[in-house]
Amino acid sequence: MDIKMEDQKTQTKTTQSLTMVQAINDALKTMLEQDETTILLGEDIGKNGGVFRATEGLQEQFGEDRVIDTPLSESGIVGTSIGLAVNGFKPVCEMQFMGFIYPAYDQIMTHASRLRMKTMGHYSVPMVIRAPYGAGIRAPEIHSDSMESIFTHMPGVKVVCPATPKDAKGLLIAAIEDPDPVIFMEPMRSYRAQREEVPTEKYQLPIGKGEKIKEGDDVTIITWGAMLSVAKQAAEQAESQGIGCDVLDLKTLYPLDRNLIAESVQKTGRAVIVHEAHQTGGLSQDILSVINDTSFLYLRAPIERVTGFDVPVPFFALEDHYLPTAKRVLSSIEKAVHF
Repeated sequence: MDIKMEDQKTQTKTTQSLTMVQAINDALKTMLEQDETTILLGEDIGKNGGVFRATEGLQEQFGEDRVIDTPLSESGIVGTSIGLAVNGFKPVCEMQFMGFIYPAYDQIMTHASRLRMKTMGHYSVPMVIRAPYGAGIRAPEIHSDSMESIFTHMPGVKVVCPATPKDAKGLLIAAIEDPDPVIFMEPMRSYRAQREEVPTEKYQLPIGKGEKIKEGDDVTIITWGAMLSVAKQAAEQAESQGIGCDVLDLKTLYPLDRNLIAESVQKTGRAVIVHEAHQTGGLSQDILSVINDTSFLYLRAPIERVTGFDVPVPFFALEDHYLPTAKRVLSSIEKAVHF
């Protein structure tokens, strides 16, 4: 009995139940505590704790020199972060919404992504750009964009997208300690959608590695971010029909975990790719290329895609019709299996 009580105390000390936004806050707090070169920049991240309260309490604890409220200038925030990064700091800058990142595109494309190459490795750019993204929270125009493919086609920049609280903390710490610039996409729809036991200590999850979330032999579902819960729902519904699904959470969108994709598709012979971004020019095209390059002769059916539509994310009344649903994913699973 005493041993059980001691185990419970140890468990309480080593993990805590957190939402994703709390896990992100915990990751930032951990790095601010343990690495004096870590510095946060963004609009309203200090006094107000950010739009989603991801940085709540951090300025009060670490001061205005470490958690900096900036002017409303995305280009200025990213440009300043690049300068800090090449001078020994590890800046983490926040875009209030991914749809606000466009004014900073030139800084990211022209400078952040190329400095290591241009200086022949003498300088690296260890910075993170946090970008809340995606539909499903009834945000106004331009707030709900999912534009990961803009950055996955930008050599020199890594793109990471967690789906769970535990992944969010481990991947964010890994991103901050990575020597290259990282776009860290945070699915707003998932910020407070679930709680999970998250280790209290510092830990990292490897960038460039995905994970098989569910095992099955009939079809592979490939997804990331907020769409993971949709994919899992569809896989459970397919299971009731006797269809077994491998569900893959990519976690890193650039570089892709090619081995994870290939091994699963070669086993199942079928694939359904799910993302909420527009279909044309979406990351599904790159995943299709990976499957074509590694697993074409294993395919037993055409690859299916379930995505957002080729229109701007619509206003509130139509937002649910834009997003992929478990019903749409299940329909594509059935189509692939019964081809």
